[in-house]
Amino acid sequence: MTEPMIEVEGIAKSFRTTRALTGVNFVAETGAVLALLGPNGSGKTTLVRILSTLLRPDRGHARVAGYDIVSDARALRSSIGLAGQYAAVDELLTGRENLELVGLWYHLERSEYRRRAREILERFDLMDAGDRLVKTYSGGMRRRLDVGASLIGRPPVLFLDEPTTGLDPRTRNDLWQFIEELVAQGTTVLLTTQYMDEAERLAHRIVVLSEGSVVASGTAEELKEQTGGARLEVRVTHRDDLDRALGLLAEFGDSRPHVDTEQQRVSVATSGGTAALIAAGRRFEDERIALDDLGIRRPSLDDVFLSLTAAPPAAALPDRAPTPTSTSRD
Repeated sequence: MTEPMIEVEGIAKSFRTTRALTGVNFVAETGAVLALLGPNGSGKTTLVRILSTLLRPDRGHARVAGYDIVSDARALRSSIGLAGQYAAVDELLTGRENLELVGLWYHLERSEYRRRAREILERFDLMDAGDRLVKTYSGGMRRRLDVGASLIGRPPVLFLDEPTTGLDPRTRNDLWQFIEELVAQGTTVLLTTQYMDEAERLAHRIVVLSEGSVVASGTAEELKEQTGGARLEVRVTHRDDLDRALGLLAEFGDSRPHVDTEQQRVSVATSGGTAALIAAGRRFEDERIALDDLGIRRPSLDDVFLSLTAAPPAAALPDRAPTPTSTSRD
């Protein structure tokens, strides 16, 4: 059995009186994508900065690529790539120079870092702008360059903190494809995102954070089941039929039906699938209850997110952790 590439045990971090992380535990398997979901202030970025050695935890332990994030921090940095929420590129250098500089940090040979820089420029559709100063780039171009820079060293572990924020749909889809290719080649990706479709497409496993703690984890389908699974739902044409619909729908459910009087809708959790849907349709027809709609609604990741997380309190820490005094790779 392959050893996990990321192991997190009891990681906690506070900033003065604000607790950003309160004892986080999870593992990320090798060659897979683990997505961190959570509202602003839930601790996602703080955790990424700790795992990438930019912040020290107050307590707890973590290993990434076999290295302890504290005692082996210097050695670990050569095995990870990081693209933060905001493009960390030098505006006074060209795009190509930014990429080649990262290659120097990884101690690559000159011919090698030049070749890899060219590959990144081509892959992220920046070849024509590669020799222009980054200060002339659009926000989306800077974002692509920043993500590309995190890949120069071809690290076995890649941290992507909301990587597609500010990207147009086509570039976003291109980045998704690139991430999938990297993972197919064995790269482990820890991804933070607030786009549920992004998590559903890319993540093999999802960890949900709320107010610094893990509130749920599992695959997208497992989380949906935790939220309540499929629901059989009807909308009656006449409000007077709501009580009859409630009694009838209870026959096909696994719990007590829910009534939305304003929408004239009744729903119930069910494991009966299509068979329950067909049987319910026949019963409503036999009872001559007119319907505007009948169907099975499956929960989305948006439903999961909303049910598992609450709005952060007014005093919550912003999700972007304070900049440490030193972020040197050495």
